[in-house]
Amino acid sequence: MTRDRALDIAVVGVAGRFPGGVDADGLWSAIRAGRVLVARHERAALLAAGIRADLLEDPDYVPVSGYLPDAERFDNEVFRISPRDAEMMDPQYRLMLETAWTALEDAGIPIKAPGHTTSVFASTSGSGYLRTMLSGGPLDPVTLDQALHGTEPDFIASLIAYKLGLTGAAIGVQTACSSGLVGVHLAAQALLSGDCDHAVVVAAGIPFPQGGYVSVPGGVLSPTGMCRPFDAGADGVVPGAGVACVVLSRLGDAVKEGLRPHGVILGSAVNNDGTAKAGYFAPSLTGQERVITSAYRVAEVDAASVGYLETHGTGTRIGDPIEWAAASAALTALGAEPGRIAVGALKATIGHLDSAAGIAGLIKALQVVKRGEIPPVAGFARLNPLLGTDSPLFVPTGRQRWTGPGPRRAGLSSFGIGGTNVHLVVEEPPPPALRSDRPAGPRLIAVSAPDAAGLARSARRLGEHLGANDVALDDVAATLAAGRAEFDARTVVVAETRAQAAAALTAGTEELRTCLAGDDIRPMVFLFPGQGAQRPGMALPFTAAVPGLADHLDRCLSHFDAGLRTRLRTALYDTSTPAPVVADTAVAQPALFALEYALAAGLGDLGLVPSAVAGHSLGEVVAYCVAGLLDLGAAAEFVVARARTMSECPPGAMLTVGCSAADARRLIAESGLPVELAAVNAPELSVVAGPIDAVKSFEAGLDADVWTKPLRASHAFHTSLMDAAVADLAATFRPAGFTGARVPLASGLTGELIHPGGTSDPDALIEQVRAPVRFGDALDRLSRWRGDAIAVELGPGRSLSVLAEIAGMTSVALDADNGAGPLAALGRLWTLGQPVRLAALTAGGSRVHLPGYAFGGDVHVAPEVLRARTDAAPAAAAAPAVTDPPPAPPVAAIDSPRVEAAAIVLEAWRGLLGHQDLDGDADFFALGGNSMHVTVLGRRLREAVGVRVPLRDLLAARTLDAHISLVTGLMSRSAGDVSRR
Repeated sequence: MTRDRALDIAVVGVAGRFPGGVDADGLWSAIRAGRVLVARHERAALLAAGIRADLLEDPDYVPVSGYLPDAERFDNEVFRISPRDAEMMDPQYRLMLETAWTALEDAGIPIKAPGHTTSVFASTSGSGYLRTMLSGGPLDPVTLDQALHGTEPDFIASLIAYKLGLTGAAIGVQTACSSGLVGVHLAAQALLSGDCDHAVVVAAGIPFPQGGYVSVPGGVLSPTGMCRPFDAGADGVVPGAGVACVVLSRLGDAVKEGLRPHGVILGSAVNNDGTAKAGYFAPSLTGQERVITSAYRVAEVDAASVGYLETHGTGTRIGDPIEWAAASAALTALGAEPGRIAVGALKATIGHLDSAAGIAGLIKALQVVKRGEIPPVAGFARLNPLLGTDSPLFVPTGRQRWTGPGPRRAGLSSFGIGGTNVHLVVEEPPPPALRSDRPAGPRLIAVSAPDAAGLARSARRLGEHLGANDVALDDVAATLAAGRAEFDARTVVVAETRAQAAAALTAGTEELRTCLAGDDIRPMVFLFPGQGAQRPGMALPFTAAVPGLADHLDRCLSHFDAGLRTRLRTALYDTSTPAPVVADTAVAQPALFALEYALAAGLGDLGLVPSAVAGHSLGEVVAYCVAGLLDLGAAAEFVVARARTMSECPPGAMLTVGCSAADARRLIAESGLPVELAAVNAPELSVVAGPIDAVKSFEAGLDADVWTKPLRASHAFHTSLMDAAVADLAATFRPAGFTGARVPLASGLTGELIHPGGTSDPDALIEQVRAPVRFGDALDRLSRWRGDAIAVELGPGRSLSVLAEIAGMTSVALDADNGAGPLAALGRLWTLGQPVRLAALTAGGSRVHLPGYAFGGDVHVAPEVLRARTDAAPAAAAAPAVTDPPPAPPVAAIDSPRVEAAAIVLEAWRGLLGHQDLDGDADFFALGGNSMHVTVLGRRLREAVGVRVPLRDLLAARTLDAHISLVTGLMSRSAGDVSRR
């Protein structure tokens, strides 16, 4: 019977932080090698962590645990959490935020992605961090409230939803050891009921402080410090520390969205033992058997199709036999044959992660069914004689390949103290969709991060991953474009092979650029070059890089007659076309016009819209079109007439001269030759033109220190040699279709700006054929209009980009001369903060699992925690060095009230936010403050100055200087009131 897959749930993302500091991939490597990640701790390390010295003397103290290094480190600035709030937050909270972020990136779902409803199900273990804070004595009400919001399990799900922009339900799940897997069950139900599109399920079990434990005789903790599930020598469990997270989607939706599952959940069930057991803490054979049976009924499969069971596996004398018996009975009744189901027990590798244990086990089980490899149970030697031998279960002692028919399926159990049991049935992921091969060529690898340091870490880690794993570069590019949020620090690599990309990323991100975000995106000015930039096949690199460009080019070419259209296609697409054919004015000008107009349209499809435009000579006709001053049909007709009449004029030459316009005029006058000033491109770049022999003689007569460069031109454009063309155009052609400008245009005729709604005289385009080009003036006007604008040159070559740089503008030539071409230029625009639709540049690739943001950050420990440590010396060693706080920022005046107010406000900010190095422009909310912090700030300021500070004013005044001014004014008014009384 074929199963109905409509109720299947895909696990599309996984992430974790596990003992030994390994992630999900590192955990699998340890598991398959049979390595144990539980560690024995030195006495000095335990003392430094805050373990009481008298506890270490207890003969029952076992200095062993699955230790999670860097558990107190947190990249708080990524989440815009102040240092003080980070200190007051349980390390479990901090790492759950980071791990949820990582799991979403692994799934290929961008952080804060619109268009989807994503729910959060979160579980934590009890907060040893809070208990440590309180052990040092009572906290004042404000500090206690802050501590509770950062440590109690009620708040973590909502905090994750808030910080990651997730809009589904945010639910805390607390069922002791089974919490994480119960969260997976609830998330699957929410997905199936339509409550959400994706679900993040995250759980943490991190004791504080991390160390060993006291093994009580008859208890569940191992006196030997070894967890050996189902072994004859099993004597208990060992605690571990870690965080685990999965992201779930409905399988059908995941396939449609291009998400790649790690595996599929076929069914799940949850129950409770009730009173049918020896005691509250005791496991129940009946309850465990029932939950396994229920899960298989929901999954609609029998146990004969299952080859692996990831057990709860505590390694206790009572728990192991009961779990073995319950699973054996349930699976036998469901059709499993003797000795066919391999057993796994993750606690043997990492210890018991408490609330996170079930999700960690799920991550392991997914690897088993995905890879078809059954790992050994770490440390297993001989089966516990109390376990039944007539069972479908067996304990593998070495790695073995999965055998039997597919699909590969596994079961997974998690049992909580008190009796909440959960079981899942999982299956290997469906095969990826068939690839549609794209032509070979460069790919854009785009990486971003919240800051430059994080970008460098993330780029390096991605490079190392690409160097070690066989993954298609198409898929890498597509995943980074569609499956990652875009942050301010950005870098790009253009590569044709995975090896090239890996080498560039690991070599260091030398081209790191920090861009502006949000409303501060810099304006773009599109620059369109004129004749002389053309070359055979000039459209090819652009059509290869810009999606849809060929269609825009066809639309533009359709406005020319059939014969010319054929010649233009040859010039644009055939690199073997003789250069003189392309240089022919009658071909060059319409070809350049069509290409440049199409490029503007193609960039618009990518989200790149100009804030202003300018063109050089012919390029000004394109600029008129893009600005909305002239419609496309009229512009195409005019370009053909312009090119024809100009080509019929006497031949001539053009020469760039490295001098000002005034010096060029002087040199022309001194030469006595019939040459003219044809263009002023920059303060020290002019163009002289005239008859060919005259231009040659003019160049020969210049001093050796005057720089010159002949231009590729067949005529002396923009001189009196064009008089016949002007007369012809004036007599026979009047450009139609003129309208008001939609986009500002910097005129190359006048050097002035035509603003939106403004118009231009149709005769201006005719006059421009004869008049000198004032492109340098146009750039100067644009630079004065918006000095932060980015000049983008649309067309072959980069001559206008050089001129824009001379004018002080940042420039990007779409026809980049670094060998990487337009794709690199588009990537460069993205690194400059422009809203390039990267996904459009990577069509054809699939989303794959790639390493995401590499978190960094500092260690954060609350002073209340440090004070609570009973051993002063270790506490001092663990505490950060105490230094004098930085001086107050300079204030605008040295009057006594302002100085006093500055000291009060600065102390309140530092105490509330934890930032020490503050300047007057510091923004309260950008530093992690929120509305609750403002209420506390108001209370502290009132206590300090004796005057109530209106909360509305504090909210509006945001910066440190503004708060100081606000308090200064209130203090002054209060003092005045007292003096008047």
